[in-house]
Amino acid sequence: MKTKLFLITPPFTQLNTPYPATAYIKGFLNTKNIESVQADLGIEVILKLFSKEGLKDLFQSINHQPTTDNCKRIIALQDEYIKTIDSVITFLQGKNPTLALQICQEDFLPEASRFAQLEELDWAFGTMGTHDKAKHLATLYLEDISDFIVECVDENFGFSRYAERLGRSANSFDELYEALQQESTYIDQILLSILKERIESIQPTFFLISVPFPGNLYSAFRSAQWVKKHYPNIKISMGGGFPNTELRSLSDARVFEFFDYITLDDGETPIEELIANIENPNHNSYKRAFLLEEGKVVYKNNSLKHDYKQSQVGTPDYSDLLLDKYISVIEIVNPMHRLWSDGRWNKLTMAHGCYWGKCTFCDISLDYIKVYEPVAANLLCDRMEELIAQTGETGFHYVDEAAPPALMRALALEILRRKLAVTWWTNIRFEKSFTKDLCLLLKASGCIAVSGGLEVASDRLLKLIDKGVTVEQVAKVTRNFTEAGVMVHAYLMYGYPTQTIQETVDSLEMVRQLFEAGVLQSGFWHQFAMTAHSPVGMFPEQFGAVKETEVIGTFANNDINYTDKTGIDHDKFSFGLKKSLFNFMHGICFEYELQDWFDFKIPKTKIHPDFIFDALQEETDFNIKPTAKIVWLGGKSTVEHFTKSKKGNSWEMMSLTFHDKKESFTIQTNKNEGEWLAEILQKLSVSNTKTYSFQEVKIDFEARLEDFELFWYSKPVNTLREFGLLVL
Repeated sequence: MKTKLFLITPPFTQLNTPYPATAYIKGFLNTKNIESVQADLGIEVILKLFSKEGLKDLFQSINHQPTTDNCKRIIALQDEYIKTIDSVITFLQGKNPTLALQICQEDFLPEASRFAQLEELDWAFGTMGTHDKAKHLATLYLEDISDFIVECVDENFGFSRYAERLGRSANSFDELYEALQQESTYIDQILLSILKERIESIQPTFFLISVPFPGNLYSAFRSAQWVKKHYPNIKISMGGGFPNTELRSLSDARVFEFFDYITLDDGETPIEELIANIENPNHNSYKRAFLLEEGKVVYKNNSLKHDYKQSQVGTPDYSDLLLDKYISVIEIVNPMHRLWSDGRWNKLTMAHGCYWGKCTFCDISLDYIKVYEPVAANLLCDRMEELIAQTGETGFHYVDEAAPPALMRALALEILRRKLAVTWWTNIRFEKSFTKDLCLLLKASGCIAVSGGLEVASDRLLKLIDKGVTVEQVAKVTRNFTEAGVMVHAYLMYGYPTQTIQETVDSLEMVRQLFEAGVLQSGFWHQFAMTAHSPVGMFPEQFGAVKETEVIGTFANNDINYTDKTGIDHDKFSFGLKKSLFNFMHGICFEYELQDWFDFKIPKTKIHPDFIFDALQEETDFNIKPTAKIVWLGGKSTVEHFTKSKKGNSWEMMSLTFHDKKESFTIQTNKNEGEWLAEILQKLSVSNTKTYSFQEVKIDFEARLEDFELFWYSKPVNTLREFGLLVL
């Protein structure tokens, strides 16, 4: 019998766009002509819950009488919530734009405790307009309902996670197993009613559940439990980011009361082998799969099949997903968080793994980081064009660990060659390859933002982390992106093993200066977490840390509890770091003493107050490598000849006029140089397939004229450099 697959992402991940794992797998299955249907049950549960009928049921399903005034208020206003919910959801789906005017009147939506922060709104949205303000108010309204659900109906609820604590550091399966023996929760019942409909209509033979995060784990098990009970013949497998990082040492047999298989790392070959085993029980070939044999958990990896190259896995396929039903929200007024939660993005990957692959806090021992394989730029563009045709969306989020600069350059050139009007953003390393001109090229191709790990703004710790960058270098790269008009978000870390209080304070001062210099627009502080598959987790003694236990859990095994030999309580810095950053992002409070952010004594910073300012003053190196590519982003010129006379002498001259998108400009040269320039710019045009090196341009010039260097650094060429003549 032919296998029919049903792929799901269980609740909850994002409200605004589907998590891409099932779309990636469906795209691969298409290349093998294997029938599959996918669903994002997270958005489906949200839409059923946050509807007129859903709220009526919700208010009748109170398990715990409200103890807070906030929830008593929401219950008293329940008719207002039921009346407004459908129109708010359609507004957040982008289908009801005129409602923004009503919402901003501030007497349309019922308001509970989340609206207490409203005095900041005029400040935050003064320049952003009615639509964004309304979106933020509508988000607060949904969060009020969420608070009510948590207090009175289901304590595990959360918009982008469900029962997350059961999945976090679950070394033992006991707590999760016990929760699964309890009666279904209110949210479970909505999930299982949707799942029942889908299983009945699709009638799959193989059910695949992708679990990207701890906040998807409980509902993955609930879904599998229901299918096992009602459709015992359907085989069930789990894959995704959570098992890849957390379940690599799984040994608890009870897990297989719910699942037949759990696969690790890239899913294509493991799934293909599982299908072969289902269709032919004598196949007995597995790729990175856990299963139960004679009551014991076994790990089988006896397949002779190799993993597929990135060029062979096909284009992600978003069909079956409710793309027009996703909800764009603005939770917090942070420009980068907004990209994550607002608007729909097609997700793609430039390269499998990480080209750097050295950071000591990262899972560099696992294949998803360790195995680096880039995708050719022309194939990436083919996939972009396919996804635009399929989804109607021209926004792309490249979900790389760190996008390689050379591939970003090639992709940008290909996008410009094909004249695609797209918007894209990605994650990078702040490395010196990101020159001013490369940043300008990326911007021209539609790149609007980059995020990157500054981690700890201390050169000693960056060296210990093996980040391969310095704070000074980060400052220059962020400046290059910012001046090109690309937004920059920095991931910041505190509490790394051996980090001193002085280094935390100095790190905050570096961050303050980066924001004050205007080269960072967004950031977020994360507290360091030690993971089992990182160098720090594998060899903690090399980093001045001691594991609290060497015992490996029978279920999840990733987050490691440890003690740092410094004995510092890093938790206490959390509030002050985040509060200061919030203000810096709004361009204020740079003059505050760092001590003002903390309610305990901290040492004075040892960083010079102009450290970042001075780093940004250093002159750029004018030496151009002969192999550097020269690209012209502008269009053709209109040419005029004229004669210039001085003291009885005359020269034949040329003026070349160009029309940039924003303005027109003219340069003047002598006739010979002007004719060569008009000709070479056509060859260097970004719309051409061939790119020319600096050396080739120099040779071409010197075949007809003299002293290329003098010409290259002349006023006409400097003007062209300002308007899109790039050295890459």
